[in-house]
Amino acid sequence: MDGILSMAPRMLTPDTAILPAYFPVPILGLVPVNAFVIRAAEPVLIDTGLFGAQQEFMRGLRSLIDPAALRWIWLTHVDPDHIGSLERLLVEAPQARIVTTFLGMGKYSLRGQLPPDRVFLLNPGQTLDVGDRKLFALRPPTFDAPETTALFDLKTRTLFSADSFGAVLREPAEDANGMNPTALRDGGVLWATVDAPWLHMTDATALHRTLAGVHSLHPDLVLSSHLPPARGMLDKLMANLTAARTATPWVGPDQAAMMAAMATAPQPGARRERISATSVA
Repeated sequence: MDGILSMAPRMLTPDTAILPAYFPVPILGLVPVNAFVIRAAEPVLIDTGLFGAQQEFMRGLRSLIDPAALRWIWLTHVDPDHIGSLERLLVEAPQARIVTTFLGMGKYSLRGQLPPDRVFLLNPGQTLDVGDRKLFALRPPTFDAPETTALFDLKTRTLFSADSFGAVLREPAEDANGMNPTALRDGGVLWATVDAPWLHMTDATALHRTLAGVHSLHPDLVLSSHLPPARGMLDKLMANLTAARTATPWVGPDQAAMMAAMATAPQPGARRERISATSVA
């Protein structure tokens, strides 16, 4: 798909890697789209990238691990930006089981069947043993799909937060810690109002209680599907969600505004050329 920026995968910890990409949204900016690999005793892939970028995704994955070595593919949810290479992986990772919920399996059946013997149903509050660690399943504070299941790596204290704590960016960033604080806040509030439009209808006490549950995990690293890696900044990310609850609900541009923006927007190829040094070859 034209405009998708597939970046080079990299290690974040000795056994956790990111496969980053960016999806340009007219008028708004760039939305990070990340997948992750945990090199556990039973290796885990978390999400499978964007439709339209399967070739780049699989090339990046192979640079980290032989897909045939995967034992688990954890789908945080079954939106198109999370299941882009799943069909290819069902073939190239024959020993991997698909971790999802009953609802996730049902929603995926609208586009194709998951082999029942390849599916492992896991609900929030349960854990998955992957040999040298346990992964705790939880519902993240915000989400755009009811089957969404985040996970917490109990060994590395890494929170994989699915769509929660995402942000819309103007330019690619290697990590959230290096971003301008105002840009991070504004991008985080914008993302939350777009991705979780129900957030402004929630009770402040209920949101605080939900965020307190996440805080009690004390994650050292937050890996959102839609934000560069964030180390030691959970409080800032939670503050963005708190601010989003009282922000003006997002309303998209109408047809005239969209056409005007597209007429003046730079061509995707030009942006891609500027960052080609960090793109997957």
